[in-house]
Amino acid sequence: MRGNHQNKEKTTLMEEEREIQPAPSSLKAKIWTHFGFYRMPGKTELDMSFIVCRICKSKIKHFGNTTNARAHITRHHPELMDTAQSQPPAADQRTLHCFTKLSANSERAKQISRSIACFIAKDLRPYSVVENEGFICMLQAAEPRYAIPSRKFFTETAVPQLYQETKRKVASALTKTARVALTCDAWTSRATQSFVTFTAHYITDTWLLESRVLQTRVMHESHTAVNVNAMFHSVAEEWGLTVSDLVIVTDNAANMLAATQIDNLAHITCFAHTLNLAAQRALKLTAVSRLLGRIRRITGFFHRSSIANHELQEKQKLLQLPVHKLKTDVPTRWNSALDMIERFLEQQPAICAALLSPNVRRCGSDICTLSETDVSTAEEIASALKPMKEATHIMSEDSTPTLSVIAPLHAQLLHDTGPAGTVADAPVIREIKRAIHEDMAKRYSSARDKRMLYAASLLDPRFKALPFLTQEDQLEVHANIVGDAAAFERRVNLEEAEVMPGTPQPDPEEGPAPKRRPSALVTLLGKTFVAASAVRKSASTRAEEELKKYLEAPPLSLSEDPLSWWSTHETGFPLLARQAKRYLCVPGTSVAAERVFSTAGDIVTAQRSSLTPAHVDQLLFLQKNLDVAPANGQTAGDRQERGGRSDSNLGRCSKDSASYLGPIQAQLPPGVTVSSKALKALSASFGLLQSAVHGVAGHRALCEGNRSGGILIYMAHPSELVLGDHSLNAGTVGPPEYSE
Repeated sequence: MRGNHQNKEKTTLMEEEREIQPAPSSLKAKIWTHFGFYRMPGKTELDMSFIVCRICKSKIKHFGNTTNARAHITRHHPELMDTAQSQPPAADQRTLHCFTKLSANSERAKQISRSIACFIAKDLRPYSVVENEGFICMLQAAEPRYAIPSRKFFTETAVPQLYQETKRKVASALTKTARVALTCDAWTSRATQSFVTFTAHYITDTWLLESRVLQTRVMHESHTAVNVNAMFHSVAEEWGLTVSDLVIVTDNAANMLAATQIDNLAHITCFAHTLNLAAQRALKLTAVSRLLGRIRRITGFFHRSSIANHELQEKQKLLQLPVHKLKTDVPTRWNSALDMIERFLEQQPAICAALLSPNVRRCGSDICTLSETDVSTAEEIASALKPMKEATHIMSEDSTPTLSVIAPLHAQLLHDTGPAGTVADAPVIREIKRAIHEDMAKRYSSARDKRMLYAASLLDPRFKALPFLTQEDQLEVHANIVGDAAAFERRVNLEEAEVMPGTPQPDPEEGPAPKRRPSALVTLLGKTFVAASAVRKSASTRAEEELKKYLEAPPLSLSEDPLSWWSTHETGFPLLARQAKRYLCVPGTSVAAERVFSTAGDIVTAQRSSLTPAHVDQLLFLQKNLDVAPANGQTAGDRQERGGRSDSNLGRCSKDSASYLGPIQAQLPPGVTVSSKALKALSASFGLLQSAVHGVAGHRALCEGNRSGGILIYMAHPSELVLGDHSLNAGTVGPPEYSE
């Protein structure tokens, strides 16, 4: 026994003297920094059957894993636990998660595919973008498990599905409106295909003016009045609209006017197009066209010559003028001529200096600047056309009603360009105003046009006084509005009185319903008060009273929004409010349809001229109507610079709010509780927790609790969070982790 004990001690001493070899490089766990192996006696190989602790030299049985090693560290060396945890995989080490591809039917894959379809439609990207190397590289970095579908998938499946989904939303919104107005215009694509675009305009229940692109369809037939009228009916049928209740806004083309007259449709000609026709007539005057030709020759020279353009820029800097390029007019846009004149007058000193430069004279010796008389004439032309430009800008608004502006604006322009407004003008200005007056005097002269325009102006609280009309005409407009409001009210009452299909009817087999015994109050006073309540004012009387009260109210400032006024006063004028929605939704121009042409030019490019008409329709529709929710649920209007962000953004909390319930609940008085849902709402919406920590006062919110109506929480002091009559120290609430 004694010999065996001596042998064991000898063996232990020998092992302690043996050197502990490091673990092989194949063992990557961090715990191997505390363990190693002995070499086999007389050999260089490691004895892998036992591991050796470097701290206490203990031998532990090894089964090919780290279980025994971790158990030893936990039991005998707990201070090393933090350092013995497994190290994360290297940055370049791919895990099994990276090799698992997303199924095409998984929610994640569907979400990414839909986002790509939104990206193609909203940002006007070609379908082939999904095959571009840079796009593929970006998606692989964002989500390596996602397999990008083919271009055919987005062309035939993803984008059409997105189109149908958005179309259902737009159609549903149109059915809830009091009236829908359409704008219509035709254009020719780069592929020489003729398209007709329709846009819809309506006012929502919350008095917001909405505009939607309905469709852009190719029209192979001749643009005759009959074919255009058939397209009106096709649009109304496809979108569930009543043709007789539509108001169509087009340009002054003869075929458009004739198309609306076939069915006697309500029609308004585009006022911006009317201004364009009047201004074009003024620009064709001999003196004006001759001067425009001289200016156009000079601006064209600077556009063609790089030497002259460089010299112009040097003179602009030397004379401390804005470094602006010269503009050249476009025949189809009259305001481009005014822009050309104004830019020339702005840069006239630099132009004269550049044309006198020797370098410029060598390449354009025949180019001369304008004389003083010509410059004076240019200034007079710009002064005469400026009101027309301002009127065009006013009518190009798409967020406020413009139909109600036509009548007062038209009357003012006629007055300013009439004989009374040209007495003190120069001869050139007098000729320009006369040409504009003669052209505009022919517009909006029919009784039907006047009735619609005057009614819209009356229902706009900015122009309700109708000062541009005689008293007799004002009374006629008042009578028309009262009649329309009363007739519409009677029609609504009649529709509500009809028994709707699906209304439950009494079962004849069950017999009549049991009669209820009248109460004593009904027996005594029923006849008196039923008779009194039966005396109800007629719709015409109520409409007259509303109009009188409406006219007596203070007028709205010209800078205010009439829809906001109606949103506030709708309950006070219910009959007139219905008429306001029916008239103020109509745009005064067809600018909305023409704006689609610019977008269409970005879609049907030279590289994408083979797009089918159906794809053009879908992409234009989605680009204008698709609502894309930005990241983190923010809208474009919510994105503010960090220096000017609102306090509500301070409350975005990324940590679970329930973790702060304990410290808060522990200090609440008996009977008062705060739920996790309430705390989360407060943290996310009002930033109360962060306000308490950082001393931002002034926030208020309602918190859920066991008291009816909730518990009012507010900041009474930067260091306190107050609940009702009780307060708790805000320092006990740890600051949450806020994500920007």
